Amino acid sequence: MTSDLHTHTPLCHHAEGTPQQYVEAALTAGLHQYGISDHAPHTPEPFDDWRMSMSDLPKYLDWIGTAREHAGDRLTIRAGMECDWLADCEPHLDTLRSYHDWDYLIGSVHYLPGASGDRWDFDNPAHLSLWKDLGASELDDLWTNYWATYTGMVRAKRFEIHGHPDLIKKFAFAPAGDLRRFYEPTIEALVATGGAFEINTAGWHKPCAEQYPARGFLELAAQANIPIYINSDAHAPGEVARDFARAHTLATELGLTVRDSLPD
Repeated sequence: MTSDLHTHTPLCHHAEGTPQQYVEAALTAGLHQYGISDHAPHTPEPFDDWRMSMSDLPKYLDWIGTAREHAGDRLTIRAGMECDWLADCEPHLDTLRSYHDWDYLIGSVHYLPGASGDRWDFDNPAHLSLWKDLGASELDDLWTNYWATYTGMVRAKRFEIHGHPDLIKKFAFAPAGDLRRFYEPTIEALVATGGAFEINTAGWHKPCAEQYPARGFLELAAQANIPIYINSDAHAPGEVARDFARAHTLATELGLTVRDSLPD
């Protein structure tokens, strides 16, 4: 339990805490690496109300610098961002990648075309009513679209970590049947590209009441020897390394290879 690389800052407008508080929480949890990976800006702005803007990036680097100053030699601070994978986003990702010498970027899918238009942030609680109106075929189509998008993100080889693979299940709406039919193309893409993903412990605290990704996905990943990270997706200092013991127990049970830090 030496790293937590998926954490946020108040600059995303839905997290809280100071750099000092996060550092102290990481030290209390016994971490050796604390990664800061807030929601990256996206254009055109304003894109939504739950991410940094481009003008916030200097403040973000200052936030990371303050964390490093407070940590000193007690804790390694890694600088990253969580970036959204969207249609035609690669030029913008190039801009973000070149802005700073990031240690890593996390790739995530938060947006799909849907009932609210071409840009539906499907995991936003403000849109929960849209889920309740979906019929069985619409739900199947949505999952198919999500996993095709996620697989495309993996195959693009843009990210060091692929975030919460089955975020689509957040509100506990899933198609009937064996869900491995959705997982298998992403597993194949991770094998082909040498990619890694995370067990994200935040899922245990969402309506799905299950880690991201589901056990079926993890079993396939173990069979394919895909490396994983264990991350908290913390939005407050008290969430740093939350449920890590539980996640490590699950990973050990399934025979998963856990990376305890970013490769040098």
